[in-house]
Amino acid sequence: MQNRSKLLDEMNDRSREVFRRVVESYLDTGDPVGSRTLSRTMSEPVSAATIRNVMQDLEFLGLLDSPHTSAGRVPTQLGLRMFVDGLMEVSSVSLKDREAIDATTGGNEPGIAPMLDRIGAALSGITHGASLVLAPKHEAAIRHIEFVGLGPDRALVVLVFDDGHVENRVFTPPLGHTQSSLREAANFLNALAEGRRLSELRAHIVEEVGRRRRELDEAARALVENGLAVWENRGETSERLIVRGRANLIDQAAESDLERIRTLFDDLERKRDIAEFLELAEQGEGVRIFIGSENKLFSLSGSSLVVSPYMNADRKIIGAVGVIGPTRLNYGRIVPIVDYTAQLVGRLLSGERKG
Repeated sequence: MQNRSKLLDEMNDRSREVFRRVVESYLDTGDPVGSRTLSRTMSEPVSAATIRNVMQDLEFLGLLDSPHTSAGRVPTQLGLRMFVDGLMEVSSVSLKDREAIDATTGGNEPGIAPMLDRIGAALSGITHGASLVLAPKHEAAIRHIEFVGLGPDRALVVLVFDDGHVENRVFTPPLGHTQSSLREAANFLNALAEGRRLSELRAHIVEEVGRRRRELDEAARALVENGLAVWENRGETSERLIVRGRANLIDQAAESDLERIRTLFDDLERKRDIAEFLELAEQGEGVRIFIGSENKLFSLSGSSLVVSPYMNADRKIIGAVGVIGPTRLNYGRIVPIVDYTAQLVGRLLSGERKG
């Protein structure tokens, strides 16, 4: 970061303008930019030969690249990063984009999942990329736990939370379970669960199962342990991730980029990996931009990710929203859109928690 800043500071005004105009043109069109084209747009008259020399210097510094002989220049990943960090002008969210995002909040469905789904669809629509929304973990305290037998090889664990939220999870119970062992397992869990959050409860129960092994019937103990496995594996980060707008990536891709887009789709199918990556993005405030190989998940597809965490009423980061697209994203427009969306989601969830 310091080296990039120093490099930018050491560039003279002409080099900085040539570099900025190459990047802005590339982000707008996706095409290499030639010296003759630039000579017609510079703030002061400069010959095409002079601009070619400047572009060669910028290429030597690793900021520009020439995809084909005499075909003009495009920014490298390093060049894009330096532009984003030091030269990018961030616009404000347009009224049209703001209204499109705000319109997603008017539904009457229970829970926040439908709202987050609509927000993801709107975000992909206005940015023409794929949107990612990492829904908040459910962190309310547990009020009641119940086991319900559905047959010899299926059972249901019902989790009722203090805020009225209910989750039902089907799992395979141990052989030999009975209605009596179902009740015993539920009674054991309820005695430990009251007032505790799911994230706090599991380790406590594992410890208690080991300590009170003799007090629990073998079948009841196996039910508790199998039920806990369901709590740990279901509802993982991959189930918190909402992905929308993959078709947008194909619509705006050049034919030569289609193989990269297929690679990106493979990445998007690994929702667990992406969700875990977004959880890392939850660790810092503000919009973050990952370009190309800076994000290992999308390095092969040459894609960029613009992501921002959102907070609850207690100013605790609980989720994230983001946009994936080609490295030639209109960062100056998309960064404030992602930021606005994250803040809106945070305000909505804070209001829901207060209400």
